[in-house]
Formats: sequence, structure tokens, C-alpha cells
Amino acid sequence: MRTILYIEDDREIGRFVKDDLESRGFSVHWLLSGEGADKSLAKADLVILDVMLPGLDGFTIGQRLKRKQGDIPILMLSARTAVDDKLAGLQFADDYLTKPFHPDELAARIDVLLRRSGKDSVEEIELGHLRINLKENRIETIAGEEILLTAKQHQIFTYLLRHPNQILTKEQLYEGIWQESYQEGDKTLQVHIRYLREKIEKDPSQPTIIETIRGIGYRVKQ
Repeated sequence: MRTILYIEDDREIGRFVKDDLESRGFSVHWLLSGEGADKSLAKADLVILDVMLPGLDGFTIGQRLKRKQGDIPILMLSARTAVDDKLAGLQFADDYLTKPFHPDELAARIDVLLRRSGKDSVEEIELGHLRINLKENRIETIAGEEILLTAKQHQIFTYLLRHPNQILTKEQLYEGIWQESYQEGDKTLQVHIRYLREKIEKDPSQPTIIETIRGIGYRVKQ
């Protein structure tokens, strides 16, 4: 599970962001100020940092964290939209997002930063009766029997695994994999998932790996 160090003094915003990111499968360590950030940094895969904080501001804290651990991705959050503020933040931070923002955009930016830094790489995942190596694109049962997927089946399964515990809509999955707009009523995705389940589920009629969330989409629980 990827861990985010989140520094935000606004309790309402902080609680909302923390709950949303945890629902997407992240572990979130939330601080109300920069105090104690140094001690929490070693366990973090990414830092989300508000600019306006009590005591030291986010720019100062972010620069200190970067000096201590240069490869840690830092995403700045701020209601300050002036170009000078953004440029100041991007002198050391990896991204800068202005408030208000949509949680899907924040999650997407986090995924990009983690991929860019290599911190999203997981050697192996055990999921039910499956052992999955994402780096080697290899799926096998715990007993050692390899499961061969088509390219599209593998893309769908990997996309779901990259968003653990997150309910993904049919539109999100289709557009994320086929890179084109989803047309209501198109059964392409459902057909691919049916054949995928026949390969990875113990009982495809009662799937436990890829869950159907009725009326919404699909989810892989980890």
C-alpha cells in the first residue's frame, strides 16, 4: 500500500482529502502543520503539502523535505493562484494544484507522480488464489500454474490493480484502456471482463477477484 504524507491545517479539507484517498487504496498520514514531518518522511511515497500553514509555510517545509530526501515527489496544494506563487512552488515541488480541485484530478496527479518516480512499482501482489507480478506481467495461481491473458484482458486487470479498492465506472475503464469516448450501451468492456473472469476466478459465476458494483462499475479489493 502506498503511503502519502499529507500536511494540511484546514480540518474540513484535510478530512475530505484523507477519506477520499484512503477509499482509493492509499494510506494517508495527515499532519496539521510541518511539525513532525521529518520523522514521517521515511515511510512516505509522496508528500501533499498545503502552502498556508501555521508556523513555517509550505514552501519552507517543502524545501526542507526535498533537501532531506531528494527523490520524494511533492505535490503543492494552494488557494494562491498567482503565477509567482506557482513558480516559487515548482522550484522544488513536482506539481502544483490550486484549490478548489476535483478529487479525481488530485488522484490522477498522484498516480502520475508515483509512476514518474517509480514509487508505484510493486514487485508482487497476492490476491486470493492469485500471485501477480506487475513488473514481469506474469499471473499465476498460488500453486504455480501460469494464467495467460490476452493483451486487452491484461490491460483491464492491470488498470483495476493500479486502483485498488476504488470503484471504477465503465466509462473510466473504457476510456482509460481504449483511449476513446465510451458510448452508452456498448458491451465491449463487459464481454472482455466476462472472459477475463473465466481465466482468473475460481468460480466465474460468483467472482471474488473482480467485483461488480451494480449500476456503477467494477472494483478489485486488496
